Order: sequence, then C-alpha cells, then structure tokens
Amino acid sequence: MLVIRPITQEDYPALYEIAVESGVGFTSLPVNEEILHNKIDCSQESFAKAINEPGEESYLFVLEDTDSGEIVGTTAISSGVGLSAPFYHYHRSVVVHASQELSIHNKMEVLILCNHYTGSTEVCTLYLKEPYRQGTNGRLLSKSRFLFLADFPERFSSRVIAEMRGYSDEKGNSPFWSWLGEHFFKMDFARADYMVGMGNKVFIAELMPKYPLYVNLLSPEAKAAISQVHPKTAPALRLLEKEGFKHVGYIDIFDGGPTVEAELSQINSIRNSRLKVVKVGKVDEKLGEPHLISNRQLKDYRCGIDTIQVIEHDRVIISPKLAETLQLQDGDSARIVAVDGYYRERYRL
Repeated sequence: MLVIRPITQEDYPALYEIAVESGVGFTSLPVNEEILHNKIDCSQESFAKAINEPGEESYLFVLEDTDSGEIVGTTAISSGVGLSAPFYHYHRSVVVHASQELSIHNKMEVLILCNHYTGSTEVCTLYLKEPYRQGTNGRLLSKSRFLFLADFPERFSSRVIAEMRGYSDEKGNSPFWSWLGEHFFKMDFARADYMVGMGNKVFIAELMPKYPLYVNLLSPEAKAAISQVHPKTAPALRLLEKEGFKHVGYIDIFDGGPTVEAELSQINSIRNSRLKVVKVGKVDEKLGEPHLISNRQLKDYRCGIDTIQVIEHDRVIISPKLAETLQLQDGDSARIVAVDGYYRERYRL
C-alpha cells in the first residue's frame, strides 16, 4: 500500500535520489546535500509549529510503499511565498501602439516582470518515480496536499498556486531561457536553475531586464515555449486543471512554464471532501468505492487510497490494513474524497 507522510531525516538518501532523477528544471530539489537536509529540517519545524496564520512554513511529504519501505515520490506545500525573498514571474499582457494619422493600430504582447503572487500558498515539488506512474498513484500524490490544506486552512493563504515545469528538450535545454540567457545573463539554463534552487535569487534582480519584453522580439522557439509544460509535467497539470486551477497569464521567468492558481475553498478535492467517523472492519467491496482518506493529524499526517464503505451519513468502514497504515482507530475522525474528486453518499438500508 502507498501512503503519504511527512518527511524525516532518515528519508534523505531517497530525497537525494529523487533530486538526481528529476533532472534540470526541477528547481525546488537541487542536487546539494546541505540544501536538501535544510529542506527536511524546515519541514519538520513547520509541522511542529503551533500557528494561526501562514508564514514561511514548508511542508515536505514523501510517498512510501509500505510493502517494500521504498520512497517512490515526493510533494510539498509552501505556506507563503516571496515573504523574505522576491518571488518573480512574468505576466503576459498586451500593449497598443497606434497612430491615428497613419491609421495604424498594433496590438503587441509583452512580458512584464512582477511579484503579484507574494504571500500565496504554493503546492510544489511533486515527483513520482517512473515505475509508479500508473493507476491512482499520481492522484494520491497530488490530491493528498489538498486534504491537508482542508484540515489546516489557518496555516495557508486563500490563494493557492502551482508553478509548472516549462518545456525543455531531451538534453535539458530550455528554448525560452536560450533566448533570455543569451541576451541578459550569459549563463546556461542548468546553472541558472541550480542557483535559484540554492536560494540565490539576487542575480535575477541584478540582471533581469526592468522593462517589458516584447514577445515578437523573441526567437520563434522561445515564443513557442511560452506557457508550455515539460512533457513529464503534463499529467500533473491535467490533475490541477481538474481541481479547478487556471492559468491566467503568469509564467516562469526562466523556462516560460505556466503558473496556475485557484482559491483554496474552491479546489474540487477540498470542496467535495467530507469528514467521517471511522469504524474498522470488513469492507463490502460491492458497496465500497475507492477514496482518498486522511487521518487529519498534523505531525503524524497520513493519507492513502483504498476502497471504503459509507454506512451512515457520518460513518465509514475501513479495512484493518488501511487503519494501521493511516494510524486510525474506531471513533477517529477522517477526511475522505472520492478518487474522481466527487463525493457520493452511500447509505446502508
């Protein structure tokens, strides 16, 4: 069985392996021992905090195969981005150049550097190992974050965003950065990506053009990459779009990938989730349905997918194995949502 849980320092080797495997463009996990250990420390401190409003907490989760003990994926939530260091985006906008005398009216797309998402909550660092990219595993990794947001809304902003990894070729080259870097930075994409992952964003403010970039001046390859995602990121984007996330014109300043957003209360898995009282026992497979289910605990958060049976308006039966995996007992409260995102009540007659 696969289960989502908070990361521990014992998971460091697996996290490092994921950082290496994820490759260039996965900025949030640089291949650096100190940074990765610090991310784990920060996550553990965030889970331990007693807070009533979002700050700069970061919650890092791993996906564990309980049968083998292997860590097969990771995902994270940042409570509030850009509060101590600038959080940059380009916003796609339009300007008009017109001359009444010459009867010329030109609309031109521009990219404007901005910090409009400062303070937003970010869902990030989602990575699932290749052999496990099947069935409902991706949905568990993605949707588990939303059940966590639903259980602890006081820790997060009302606006939730996700930066999607932009398009790059099989060699890790970003067409968007190839143009931008050539003209303003004089460094390759891998180096710039690594520096940002290390927390070094000063060079952005120092070297990034302060004026709008006219899109028609970009190379054809760079223009085509704007708001496009990496092929391996496309499934994650589709999951977020089904949750109600939308792209409203903000893109990453390095690879041109889209940033999508949603109101926390309107995310489908949050809006359609329900709180239930747990009864541990035999689940009737004919009456049960697959659901995500979380134990609603902060420090010991657990979330998994299994077939459960709704027996009354406020009660569900879960299997002993699921109860053990999620650390749930008879009478405990759990949050559930159907795997397809839409909760359906079932009553025992």
